[in-house]
Amino acid sequence: MKTIPLIQFGLGGVGRAVVQRVLASRDDFEWRYGLQLIYVAISDSRSAAIEPDGFSHAQLLTMLEAKAAGQSLADTEFGYARGELTDIIDVAGMDDAIVIDVTATEETTDALLLALRRGYGAALANKKPLAGPMEAFRALTGSGRLRYESTVGAGTPVIAMLRQAIIASHDPVQRIEGCFSGTLGFLTTGLEEGRSFSELVTEARALGFTEPDPRDDLGGMDVARKALILARTLGWPLELTNIPVEPLFPPELAEGSVDDFMAALPQLDEDYRQKVAAARAQDKTLRYVATLAEGQASVRLQEVPVASALGQLRGSDNLAAFHTEVYNQTPLVLQGRGAGVHGTAAGVLADIVALADK
Repeated sequence: MKTIPLIQFGLGGVGRAVVQRVLASRDDFEWRYGLQLIYVAISDSRSAAIEPDGFSHAQLLTMLEAKAAGQSLADTEFGYARGELTDIIDVAGMDDAIVIDVTATEETTDALLLALRRGYGAALANKKPLAGPMEAFRALTGSGRLRYESTVGAGTPVIAMLRQAIIASHDPVQRIEGCFSGTLGFLTTGLEEGRSFSELVTEARALGFTEPDPRDDLGGMDVARKALILARTLGWPLELTNIPVEPLFPPELAEGSVDDFMAALPQLDEDYRQKVAAARAQDKTLRYVATLAEGQASVRLQEVPVASALGQLRGSDNLAAFHTEVYNQTPLVLQGRGAGVHGTAAGVLADIVALADK
């Protein structure tokens, strides 16, 4: 039996889903892979809990319940107010550990680099360390012990498809087109159905599809980070500032409170109705698309043919269409779940198993 210690940064929705999936998989993984995954350290934004011998199933459930109730780990009997994340690596460190980053902050970068220098593995759903300076991306990925499937496409294996089916086969990429936001997919397919933009944003926010401030999603930067990660995986030395990003709202709405923004949204309804009608007149529809071609990337709202793979996309699914030298007549298309914490957590768990198998 091979035992793998887990150190996890982040215990929000995705973080809790990862813990739940690890717990649910234990019996299966023990007989299937001879693999035992044990949590030795977990942190949230304010606190941490460390147990070098591994937390029990009951202890982990207690932490999940506390976090779901809005508490911090420091409110449990196991937790304490934490310092730097690198300190957690120092205290909890042991051979063959895997660090899981399911936060949404750049602050994990130094701790990830420290872990990799010590020979640990790392599995990321957090895009920000990989979307920082290019030298940080190279340092993080250069060891070969960091996997980041869930940074693009949630649980849809876009990175694996790119690396294994295209890069590994030396198939030159001509163009990649993708819808990589379940939230924006929900909005654009709703517009296609005749619903108003303001109504759709309000519903998406109520359903928890958006961040508390919907501008974090509608601004397009999350999609831009995903496009950047794909570009860098291809070997293109781009920075985030090299990617033109078109928000779904005008600059004047970037200021002010969330309530001000939500109240102003009906002003955009007529403009979006006209855009939908103009696209429909050409047998097209609107999609928020990341495009990578000729060493460059862009992110914007586009008119796409209704009959295309992007045009047929519905709801919150993600889709990547790879146009390459081999797939030059019909693109290689990958489509799957693009929203929800368990889709992302499934990708993280698959990365953990792949790292453990090395």
